[in-house]
Amino acid sequence: MRFYETLYLLTPELSQDDYKAVLEKFNGIVEKNGGVIIRADEWGKKDLAYQVRKFDKGFYVLLQYCGPPGITFLLERDLRLDDRVMKYQTIKLRDKADPEELKREFAPQEAAETEEKPVDETEAGGEVVEQPKEGA
Repeated sequence: MRFYETLYLLTPELSQDDYKAVLEKFNGIVEKNGGVIIRADEWGKKDLAYQVRKFDKGFYVLLQYCGPPGITFLLERDLRLDDRVMKYQTIKLRDKADPEELKREFAPQEAAETEEKPVDETEAGGEVVEQPKEGA
């Protein structure tokens, strides 16, 4: 199986139900065509660098998955036909990948993201050191 990453951008005017329906639709396409979803990362509504279809915001979704070589064609066809999708891009990350190994690789990273907390300087053992100014 190959390891792919697809980033797609959804219109900002979607309701919560429509947003979830779109996510389920594209995740289902991957799974229905012999793929395995490694990670579906929702970045939320963010500002765009430039206007797309007269919108200056959009919902970003990063989908990482393994699948046979033709899976990207099937997914991108539906992304292109869906009016709720403004833009998308797919990148092949690896030619030969084991889905179970990738799930284990990303599991600790996801757990760390959910348990993130602010770091206190005393806990980290860091000291604030002033740098000498030039010419002094």
